[in-house]
Amino acid sequence: MSIPHLFHLLLFCATQTLGVRIQSDSVVGSEGVIQIELEGTVSLLCLSDGDSEPDEGLVWLRNGAMVRLMEENKKNVSRVCVTPAIQEDNGATFTCHLSSNASDSDSVTLNVTYPPPIMGSEELVVEEESVLVLQCDILANPQVSSVVWTVNGSTVDLLAGGFTLTDDGVTSQLIANSVDKSLHAASYGCLANSPLYGEFNKTFQVTVTDKVMKFPLMPIIAGVVVVCLTAILAVVSRWRKIRQCCK
Repeated sequence: MSIPHLFHLLLFCATQTLGVRIQSDSVVGSEGVIQIELEGTVSLLCLSDGDSEPDEGLVWLRNGAMVRLMEENKKNVSRVCVTPAIQEDNGATFTCHLSSNASDSDSVTLNVTYPPPIMGSEELVVEEESVLVLQCDILANPQVSSVVWTVNGSTVDLLAGGFTLTDDGVTSQLIANSVDKSLHAASYGCLANSPLYGEFNKTFQVTVTDKVMKFPLMPIIAGVVVVCLTAILAVVSRWRKIRQCCK
């Protein structure tokens, strides 16, 4: 048998043994990844072909859990639709396989992209010597490449301002543990850069008020109660003595 004929025979056999394949209205990457934006829609079509039996049943799984299908959506051709795509769909793997043979399967994985939810402005009023916490939510896919905090238009000097900066990939916080009016009454900005969506900014206007002396309410109440009880007991005791004298 000639080499070209052998090649075509192998190709034919490979096609015949392929039981299931997934098609999509979105572009499927080389590694079976479909990129879709948040709140977008993706339609997945599973086809049984090759040497599968007529009216072969199909099963869909999402991250290993079975997807419930209508009976008319299980034979030879089956479709699932993800709409709208949410953050929890990012990284979700959809697998379709023959009901008679789970090894005959095909899979795709969703890559749901979304920008950081940073926008608008916020006004805060804090007392001197209290704790100031400024927070930006930076959860995004792909992750933001950088987060820059500014004060009155200049990059924050953490040491000079007595600030602590934290960033866990979900939120970025600028914290001052003891507010000083001369240092911390200002306009702040949080600037995040997304490699896919660009720059996002949120501003904070911080007003610092004088520290208000707070009375220890509970000790005062306790003291009043003790005084009242003492007075009542004293009156009761005195009244008994008066009554005894009158007899």
